[in-house]
Amino acid sequence: MAFLTSLVSALYAVVDTVLSLYFWIVLAAVVLSWVNPDPYNPIVRGIRSLTDPVFYRIRKWMPFTYLSGIDFSPIVIILVIKFVQIFLAQLIGRMIYF
Repeated sequence: MAFLTSLVSALYAVVDTVLSLYFWIVLAAVVLSWVNPDPYNPIVRGIRSLTDPVFYRIRKWMPFTYLSGIDFSPIVIILVIKFVQIFLAQLIGRMIYF
């Protein structure tokens, strides 16, 4: 049982790290939308290639996230990331005590 608990804890740590990294990438995309960056910069292209497909799907599933020229899809993504992180932390915490 200790092996399974360690394995699940390690998987949780990896998933939490990936979600945290994507959180910061979404924030970088928001900041980039406020300025006019060079579209040929590899960092800008990388951030956009990681975030634009997700933003598109959120806008497609929830059309009310784009109102009056303001895009609220990054807020939805950030809320989903935080929800998943809290949910998994609670789930792992309860699993360890059983």
